[in-house]
Amino acid sequence: MFKIVDWITDKLKVIGAVCLVGMTFLTCADVVGRFFNHPIFGSVELVGFMATLTVALALPYTHSVRGHIGVEMVVRLFSRRTQAAIELCTSTVSMILFSLVTWRMALYACTMKASGEVSMNLEFPEYVIIVLVAFCFLVFVLTIVRDVLANIEILRGRR
Repeated sequence: MFKIVDWITDKLKVIGAVCLVGMTFLTCADVVGRFFNHPIFGSVELVGFMATLTVALALPYTHSVRGHIGVEMVVRLFSRRTQAAIELCTSTVSMILFSLVTWRMALYACTMKASGEVSMNLEFPEYVIIVLVAFCFLVFVLTIVRDVLANIEILRGRR
């Protein structure tokens, strides 16, 4: 199952990179267009959507490569088993928190779809972005589950 999660994480990372490059090109094109008095209609909305997606799409990959900022100066002094216990506690709390966030975002997307809410200029249905972000958070939760299981194995002495 975690091979599938890794595959999805890699694909999300690539899509996030495409969103980041798209934001850059769209912003540059809009600035040049504004210089010639022809701005790109809806560019602010599109850049906002792509920024949201970039962060959400990068989250599972960043977690899997331990790219988040952490304060480990004191924790490094402990034994591997104690480090695993601390990591198990923080991962479990993170897993619970982000599971709740994922669930609530999915409910929020359903509410937005039912209300017919669309973006201001382009009239793009906003629930689509929220569903994509909720999916990214689900993959993020699955990467945290893998960490929880790995730390349980360490505490049991199997690793």
